[in-house]
Amino acid sequence: MDLNPFDIGVFLAFIGVVVAFSMFKSRREKTSEDYFLAGRGLTWPLIGLSIVAANISTEQFVGMAGQGAGSIGLAVSNWQLFGSIGIVVIAFTLLPRFLKAGIYTMPEYLEYRYNSAARALMALTTVVIYVAVLLTAVLYSGGLTLQKIFGVSLIKGIWLIGSIAAIYTVWGGLKAVAWADLFQGGALLLGGIVTFFLGLHACGGWEQFSTVNADKLHMVLPASHEGLPWTGVLSGMWIVLVYYCGLNQFIVQRNLAAKTLRDGQLGVIFAGALWLLIPFAIVLPGIMSYQLYGDQMAAADEAFPTLIRNLIPAGLRGFMLAAIAGAVISSLASMLNSASTIFTMDVYNRMLDRNAPQARLLLLGRVTTAVFIVAGCLLAPRLSDPRFGGVFQYIQQFQGYIWPGVVAAFLFGMVVPQAPGPAGVAALISGPIVYGLFQKFAGRLHFLIQVALTFAIVVAIMGLITLLKPLDKPRALPVREDLDNRTAPEVKIAAFVVLAAVAVFYVIFW
Repeated sequence: MDLNPFDIGVFLAFIGVVVAFSMFKSRREKTSEDYFLAGRGLTWPLIGLSIVAANISTEQFVGMAGQGAGSIGLAVSNWQLFGSIGIVVIAFTLLPRFLKAGIYTMPEYLEYRYNSAARALMALTTVVIYVAVLLTAVLYSGGLTLQKIFGVSLIKGIWLIGSIAAIYTVWGGLKAVAWADLFQGGALLLGGIVTFFLGLHACGGWEQFSTVNADKLHMVLPASHEGLPWTGVLSGMWIVLVYYCGLNQFIVQRNLAAKTLRDGQLGVIFAGALWLLIPFAIVLPGIMSYQLYGDQMAAADEAFPTLIRNLIPAGLRGFMLAAIAGAVISSLASMLNSASTIFTMDVYNRMLDRNAPQARLLLLGRVTTAVFIVAGCLLAPRLSDPRFGGVFQYIQQFQGYIWPGVVAAFLFGMVVPQAPGPAGVAALISGPIVYGLFQKFAGRLHFLIQVALTFAIVVAIMGLITLLKPLDKPRALPVREDLDNRTAPEVKIAAFVVLAAVAVFYVIFW
C-alpha cells in the first residue's frame, strides 16, 4: 500500500501526539503507587477506554478477523459478547473485593488469602505467560499486519511497534498507558467501524452480504464443530472470561487504580459496552474480506490486512495505519506495565528485598519493562511457524496452562473460607499439569472443554485438601479505609443496558 505525504503526516502526527501527551500527563510519577497504579486516581472513562485498548490489538484484528473469515464465522464474537456479560458480573462481585483490599497485583491477593508460596507461583507463571505468549503474539501479529499492508519487513515491524510502546511505558507507567489508550482506544474502534462500512458497501449492502454469508452469521455452532463448539462455549469459556476480565493483571490493573468504586464499576461496564462493537469492527470485516478477496489470501489471518490494502482509499490510509499501530502499541504497553508491576512488587520487593526504597522500585520497573520488550521482539518472529495454528489460536490455547488453576484458586478461596494455604498452592501447580496432560493425550478434545475438565479436577483436589486439613480460622484480608464500598444507582442502570444489548445481539444472530 502506497502512502502519500498526507497519510504519512497523519500517522506521524497521531503517534507523536499520543507519545508526547501521555509522557506529559505522567511526568510526576515518584512512587511505586504512582508508577504502577497511576496514584489510584483513574476515572471511569479512562478505565473503560484503556481496558478496550488493552484488550483489542492485532491478535483481534488479525486473529479474530481470520477466524471470522474461516470456518468459525461470527461465532468467534462469543469471546467478546461473553466478555461483556462477564465483566458486568465481575463489576459487582470481584472488583469491590479487590478494591477494598487495596492490593497492587492479583498474586498479592493470593498471599493474603493463602500464603507467600501461592503468590510467588502465580507471579512467576504470569510473567512467563505475558512475555512468552501475550507480548510475543501481539508483536508478531502487529509486525505481520504492517508487513501485509505496508510492505515493512516482519522483523522491522516488530521492533518498530515494540520501541514506540516501550518509550512512554518506561517513562510514565500506568498513567502514561491510560492516557495513551484514550487516543488509541478511540482510533482503533473508529478505524474498525470505518472498515466495516466500506466493506459492507463493497459487498453490495447488508442484504446481499447476509445472503452470501448466511452460513457464517451464527453465534451458536454444533457440538461437533472443531473450531468453537457450543459445548466448549458453555463449559469452558466462562472460566477463561473470569480469569481474563477479573483476574488478569493487565486488565484488572486499571480497576485497581480506580479513584472510587463507582469509577471502577462504571469503567469496566463501559468497556463491556464498547466490546459490543467488536463484531462490527473486526469479525464482520473479516467475513467481508473472505467474500471479496478470498482467492488472494494464503491464510485466514490475512483477512483484515487484505481488506485494508484493497479498500482503504488514499487519504485515510495514514489514519488506518495509526489505528492499527495504536492497537498494537496500547496492548503492548499494558502488558509491559503489568508484567513489570508483578515482577517488581511480587518477585523483587516481596521475595528479594522487602525494604527496597521507592527510587529503586521505580528504576527496576523501568528496567524490566525494557528487558521484557526486547525479549518479546526476539521471540515474536518464531510465531510464523505454521504449527502454531494462527495467532489467536496460539494465544487462547497456550493460556490454558494458567486459566483453570488460577480461577480455581481465587473462586474456591472466596467461596470456601476454610481452604488452607496448601490448597491454593496445589491449584496453581496442578492446573498446568492437568491441562498439559489433556493437551498431550486428548488432543481431539476442544481446548475449552479441556479447560473445563481441568478446572473440575483442580477444584476436586482443593476440596480434598480442605476436607483433610481445613483452616481453623479464616485468614483476614487487608481493608482500605478510604474507599466507599457502596454501589451507585447509575452503575446498576448501566449494567442492565449492557446485558440487554447482549441479549438482543444473540436473538438476532442465533
